[in-house]
Amino acid sequence: MSAADGAVPSCRVRVPATTANIGPGFDCLGLALDLWNEVRFSLEGDGVVVTVEGPDPAGLPHDERNLVARAFLRFCEEAGVAAPAGLRIHCDIRVPMSSGLGSSSTAIVAGLLGANALMSRPIGRDRILELAADMEGHPDNVAAALLGGLTIVVQRGDRLLTKKILVPEVHVALAVPDLPFSTRTARAGLPAEVPMADAVFNLQRTPLVVEALRTGDYDLLNQVMDDRLHQAARLKLIPGGRTAWVAAQHAGAAAVAISGSGPSLIAFVSLATDASRVARAMAEAFAAEGVTAIPLGLAASASGATVLG
Repeated sequence: MSAADGAVPSCRVRVPATTANIGPGFDCLGLALDLWNEVRFSLEGDGVVVTVEGPDPAGLPHDERNLVARAFLRFCEEAGVAAPAGLRIHCDIRVPMSSGLGSSSTAIVAGLLGANALMSRPIGRDRILELAADMEGHPDNVAAALLGGLTIVVQRGDRLLTKKILVPEVHVALAVPDLPFSTRTARAGLPAEVPMADAVFNLQRTPLVVEALRTGDYDLLNQVMDDRLHQAARLKLIPGGRTAWVAAQHAGAAAVAISGSGPSLIAFVSLATDASRVARAMAEAFAAEGVTAIPLGLAASASGATVLG
């Protein structure tokens, strides 16, 4: 990753998609998924140039305004090093954007880790996580993207406390609807205050979601994925969402949730259930409501973001 024999200093960073909240675990639970964005960084040329390939790269900035580049430059500020005179960034995008699968987190984590690998004053992963959470605005997706597995993250003063939970083989079905959607809009629609009973409802269920995933107990997961803090408000913003939710249940899903702030729906399935079939059932339900959706069958990833030479 450093210059040798005239080679251009470069590295690659792979970052997984994530799903956050997982029902009642609002802003504290995240799970890495086996779907990856890969970003290549090289210190060459003049200025910042970003190139993008993938299913829907239209509209992304190709200069220092790009989120990956912004994260790289933010690292330089934090580490107290001068930004490079020339930076080339190539993004191979596989995680659908604006989907509730942590695409912005992959960009932020990739930019920070790429800079950490190439600049002369690396910082620890705890600080990288804090920088990523500050840029993202909430920590659940970036923690899962950085650490992998099922991640619990909480704010403790000005620091983040994390715990990675290794889970057995977990399979999920996803329907990614083609809808204009913004995390900011989805969060703005949530109430500033909630009844004590609703807060307690979620608190009672969140540790059992963790335990169900840790032990592979899908019967338990089916009973504890309910939420009273965010999903009802967000589901109203997803045309066809309720129909697709019910379709997943009828197709054999153990539990269904909105992935992150949406608009994707995620269904957890036992090993005896075909995740792809559940995903297709959700996509077909969306289609019946006039919404195109991409079905995905994925596994959870125990690995988080990785820096490669």
